[in-house]
Amino acid sequence: MSESNERITLRQRQDYSFDVDFGPGIPVLLADEPAPLGTGQGPSPVQLLAAAVGNCLSDSLLFALRKFKQAPEPLQCSVEAEVGRNEQKRLRVLKMTAALHLGVPAAALEHLDRVLETFEAYCTVTQSVGQGIPIELQVYDSTGQRLK
Repeated sequence: MSESNERITLRQRQDYSFDVDFGPGIPVLLADEPAPLGTGQGPSPVQLLAAAVGNCLSDSLLFALRKFKQAPEPLQCSVEAEVGRNEQKRLRVLKMTAALHLGVPAAALEHLDRVLETFEAYCTVTQSVGQGIPIELQVYDSTGQRLK
């Protein structure tokens, strides 16, 4: 049984350029394919997918830390999507690597080990996308120490 439905509408501007309408109160986003198909005036579908994964992971980590009244801000996340050809020679997202960076040293956060063990499991988008695309997760503190 579905708990909610999300609906967006895409309207073609021209060629591979689309306005992405998320609904009332949210600015319309221009999406476009990079050259040679499009003009690259907006994020591509692969970039939007990577952004969704990174945003969900960041939200999930922040939520989990805030449950313990911890302040990890400012968070930063980068996601690299590896695009290549599958066995049928079609372009696919083959793998994603997400690197989350805490805004404070690990020593400043209580219950961090527990949070790092569980937060990823609550990330709706990453867990869904990860069923078809391998996603490697890395977490670093503000000193550059890799925590996960």
